[in-house]
Amino acid sequence: MALAQTKPPSSNSRPGDSGRKLILVVEDEADIRELLRFNLEQEGFAVIGAEDGEQALEAVQSQRPALVILDLMLPGIPGLEVCRRIRSQAATEHLPIVILTAKAAEADRIVGLEMGADDYLTKPFSPRELIARIRAVMRRSYGPETERPSEIYQKGRLRIDFDNYEVVLDGRKIDLSLREFELLRFFVRSPNRVFDRLQILDLVWGQDTHVEPRTVDVHIRRLRKRIERDDAHPELILTVRGVGYKFNDRALAP
Repeated sequence: MALAQTKPPSSNSRPGDSGRKLILVVEDEADIRELLRFNLEQEGFAVIGAEDGEQALEAVQSQRPALVILDLMLPGIPGLEVCRRIRSQAATEHLPIVILTAKAAEADRIVGLEMGADDYLTKPFSPRELIARIRAVMRRSYGPETERPSEIYQKGRLRIDFDNYEVVLDGRKIDLSLREFELLRFFVRSPNRVFDRLQILDLVWGQDTHVEPRTVDVHIRRLRKRIERDDAHPELILTVRGVGYKFNDRALAP
């Protein structure tokens, strides 16, 4: 069943979020909701969550998201029924829906798309692929994105241009690998919060990547060599014994 592609209203942004597109994540597993929230916010979206079908339908009506990421196996109202109800209402019949589910059979995919989903992705998934698909769906639904200004992090002696992957520390440019840059971006956006290795793997590497937790230690040692004044006595990326790591932004004072 092909859906007519008419543009929904362009006001689907959360108040106070400077026009950022609002995405509703409907997922009953809290760790996956957190993974999605983190990656979507890294890409400039605003995010709200729902853990069952009833909450999802309420959020669609009250929050008017720009796009819904929808799991199929939900408590209460199942995902396909949520999709059907969204499509049955005139106010939301063209709301973009991306199904993200563990149901990988071809028949499930066909049913999901025929029910009105704009795209269908199976778990385990790549956050980068999901973001690319979301942007493609949004381009079809809302038209090309307007260019946004570069996002800059500036605190004390550290400056990061997230769009151009440039890091300047103590007045000198620091060359980082892509993974080192992603780790640093992750830490500066969650200062003084402690993360264990598994959380860092999920939020930086993604749940579809199968690597040992000790991989985090290796990359953090490399990052410390790039950004710490003395990597044997780190001030920025601190080890919390028995737990994990945290970013100490207070050490950025000149």
